[in-house]
Amino acid sequence: MSKFIKAVLFDLDGTLIDTAADFVRIIGKMSAENNWQAPPEAQIREQVSAGASAMVKLMLRHNGQARVTEEALQVYRQQFLDDYEADICVDSHVFEGLDAVLTTLERKGVPWGIVTNKPRYLAEQLLQKMKLEERCSALVCPEDVSRSKPDPEPMYMALEKLGIPRGAAGCVLYVGDHIRDIESGNSAGMPTILAGYGYIPPEDQKTLKKWGADYIVNTPEQLSKLLLTSGTFEYN
Repeated sequence: MSKFIKAVLFDLDGTLIDTAADFVRIIGKMSAENNWQAPPEAQIREQVSAGASAMVKLMLRHNGQARVTEEALQVYRQQFLDDYEADICVDSHVFEGLDAVLTTLERKGVPWGIVTNKPRYLAEQLLQKMKLEERCSALVCPEDVSRSKPDPEPMYMALEKLGIPRGAAGCVLYVGDHIRDIESGNSAGMPTILAGYGYIPPEDQKTLKKWGADYIVNTPEQLSKLLLTSGTFEYN
């Protein structure tokens, strides 16, 4: 039996948009400026969902700088964020096939939104550059709530922005590539989809089934098929 869906929510980095190449570029730039060797691209990609600090720490550890002070770490982190903001969308793109998913949802009158732990000023600029800001019906960032994912509060905020009561959370899908995404969606009572193609370290790939997602997809194509052609979901 198919499930009726009122809206679809996505995590941003590693789920809807592949931003890794821009982060790889920034880490490479910072490494060169310090006469360091940049970490392998795959390792940087695995840290994207963990945020700026994780990527900076990877760069430092890779170059024998693991004992930097917290103050120095924050300086590197701010440089990373400043460099990223200056060139936020050089190589980033919507994962293949997912723009067609967004278009289909829009044609069906089904709103879609984003719930992310990316700072709002960066999330808004990225969506602007990708011409998605007017298409996105709800954007929830850490600044909008008192407790970020994995708490359910961001999901409840998204429901409020969409005009959907909490009692109807079971009719709103949440798609994410991190365990906190799944925990947040589950806690809010939403069906969850784990984007196994996202920024997931190899050691975590072995435990994906334990994260508690209702569905797991391994490629953007599988996500597209699940959402649009599998018959699992009905819209409007």
